[in-house]
Parts: sequence; structure tokens; C-alpha cells
Amino acid sequence: SATETGDWVIVHEGKESKFVGYDSHEVDGVKILKYRSTKSKDKVEYQLVLDTTPFYAEGGGQVGDTGTIQSPNQLIRVLNTKKEIDLTLHYVDVLPGDPRAIFFAVIDIDRRKKIENNHSATHLLHAALRKVIGDHVHQKGSLVNDQYLRFDFSHFQKVNDAELLQIEQIVNQKIRENIVLEEQRSIPIAQAKEAGAQMLFGEKYGEHVRMITFDPAYSRELCGGCHVSSTGKISLLKISSEGAVAAGVRRIEAITADAVEHYMDHQEKLLDEIKISLKNPKDIMTSLNQLIDENKSLKSQLTIYQEKEVAGLKSKLKNEVKTLHGIQYIISNLDTIEEKDAKTLSFQLEKEIGNAYILFGFITNNKPMLMLQISPTLVESRKLNAVQIIKDLSIHIQGGGGGQPFYATAGGKNIEGIAKALEAAKSEINF
Repeated sequence: SATETGDWVIVHEGKESKFVGYDSHEVDGVKILKYRSTKSKDKVEYQLVLDTTPFYAEGGGQVGDTGTIQSPNQLIRVLNTKKEIDLTLHYVDVLPGDPRAIFFAVIDIDRRKKIENNHSATHLLHAALRKVIGDHVHQKGSLVNDQYLRFDFSHFQKVNDAELLQIEQIVNQKIRENIVLEEQRSIPIAQAKEAGAQMLFGEKYGEHVRMITFDPAYSRELCGGCHVSSTGKISLLKISSEGAVAAGVRRIEAITADAVEHYMDHQEKLLDEIKISLKNPKDIMTSLNQLIDENKSLKSQLTIYQEKEVAGLKSKLKNEVKTLHGIQYIISNLDTIEEKDAKTLSFQLEKEIGNAYILFGFITNNKPMLMLQISPTLVESRKLNAVQIIKDLSIHIQGGGGGQPFYATAGGKNIEGIAKALEAAKSEINF
């Protein structure tokens, strides 16, 4: 949607924000340097630029911080933080009553800690991937928020279950080792390269960079994001999914800390419910396998029964065949039947009686259906079109349909309309 952006309103002199969020979650004595309004779909927001900020601006896959800024007379919620060139923009939906006031800025600390857990876990995961499946693995994208982490990487095939388990075990071992973060800010990029830091392919770096290390022999990357002070704070990592997102690019999603606890609680509750449903057996897998085998047997018996029922119905319908101008036709209400069985019946009858016009009305999954089969020879010689005929008849069941000139179906809402549709078809037959 189109966004209207207003002009900057200068409040205090100053050209840039100083980010202190690596070391502090809150800052007192904050001034608003300038602000502007934005309007999108009749929703007005404001973007504030602060002289000093603990808010991390979205970047490098990490989402922006949220929190509050507070003056003596007003508390304002910061909804997001983003970067625009060199400006850190704080998004709010209420403009301060007195923009020249002095503010106390504080981020959502619990949210930030969860983000830090997931960001540091991403670095540990990257290193484990390279260790297990090869040095060809390179980061192709990431998302780090307070709910989960997403990591895209170069790889030519699916990461199998055994490899995923090994990767997960390595990461959790590094978490248990409680490795202390080594952070080097604003070091020459040549120094970082010499130290063996992982760099994103195609990324443009300045002359000075920030290097994050969790054990020099394990994980060392260039990164501007927020991290835990030691890996033990991550608590635990659980890989939740792995799949392809593009040719030669795979994606892993994972959760950490509290999210893993919630996941395990849910799994335990689900297991308890399964036990109760199975009447608390001593061996759940044995009971489940017995249930699956029983289900397969019943399905097989049901299939045999349905095949016999369809064969009996076919014999009955062949006795109801009528002839008009050399065309064999059947118009019948099958009551309740599976669509696949009705289709099998229709194709078998057309093949056996030939030169056929077969129209069925029936109920499947509590919904009305019409099905029309016309022999291809009649489509050619008599210019009959199953699609057009079925569309005209589907009005009676309050539906619509489609298909091909020799075979078409229609579904609808009005079950009582089946009889009307079939009567209309009989009264309008004109071959």
C-alpha cells in the first residue's frame, strides 16, 4: 500500500543516534533529535530519531527492538525499530505531547533476551552444520526473533534425520559448555579475515567490523547483532523443521530456551492423551501398531465390500438402460456413494454398453453431486458437451461444475435439488 511520509521536524540539534544497546537495556536523559509522520491505509505512525538509544534496529536477520520511552508526564510504546541509511528510526503511534522533554528509554528486556538466545544459537547451528555436512555450507539468509530462529544455507540435498540429530547434539553440547562470548568491536577487516571469521558471500563490509566468537576453534563470525554473554543462557535448542527453499538452498527452523520447554510440555500432554485413548497400555508402540494393522484390515474388508456393492449396482443399472435414437442412456439417483466409486461405475458402464449417455446424482461427504459421462463418439457425432449440460443442471443443486466434453461433474449445496436436476435432464433429453 502507498505510504505518505511527512517532512522531518527538528527538535534538538544533532545528526545521528548513538547505539548503546550492546551494553545497556535502558538509557536516561534521552532527547528526540527529530521526528516525522507516516500514513498508510489511514493509519498514522511517527518515526523518532533519538540522540542515544538502547534499541537495536532491524538488520542482519535480527528483528528490531520494542519497548518504551517515558517522560515525567507520558509513557509511549515503541512498536519497532528500523534503520534508514545511518538513522535509527523508532516507530510509535503516539507523538509525545512535549517532544523537547527528556526521556527514559528502555527496551523489552525479556523479548531481547529471547532474541539473543536465538541469534547466538544461529551461530552455533551454522558451525555445527559445517562440521556435520561440510565446509561448503554458507549462510544464505536468516531470521531471528523472540519466537524462533530460521537459517538458510547452501547445501545440495536434504539433511537427513541422523544428520539433524547429530547437529542438534553438537549445538546442545556447546550450550552446556557455557562458552563465554568473545566480542571484538570495530577491528580492521583484515584482522578478522586473518582470524578466520565467517563472512557472508556478497556482503559489503566496511574497513572496521565486529567479530563474534564462541570458542575460536568452533564459531567465529562477523555480526552486528545482539548475543548472549555465554552459551549456557540459551538453555537448549530443538530443530523443528528442515526443507528446501530454492535450488541448492535449504532452511532449518529451530527453537530455544522457553520455547523448547513449551514444546516439550505440549508433547508430554499429547503423549498422555494418546495413552488415555489407548487405555494406558504398558507398551504404546505395540498398541499403536496393533491399531494400525487392525485399521488396514478393516479398510481392506471395506474395499472388498464396496467393490461387491458397486458390481451389484452396475448390474442393476444395466437393466435400466434405455435407448433413444440409437443412444444408450442412464439417468439415476445413486443416493449415498463415494465419488471415486461413482466415477468407476460410470466409466465401466460406458465401456460395456457403448454409445452411452450416463448421468448420476448422488450424495458424498454430505454434499450433492452430479456426474455426466458421454461416449466420445457421441461428443463428435451429436455435438454433445458434458460441461455445458452439467453446468445447466447444477443450478438445481446450487452449485457449479466443469470438466471435459465427455466427462463433467458438479458439486453444490442443495441435496433436495438432485431429484429436480435428474427430472430436468429426463424431460430435456433431445438426442
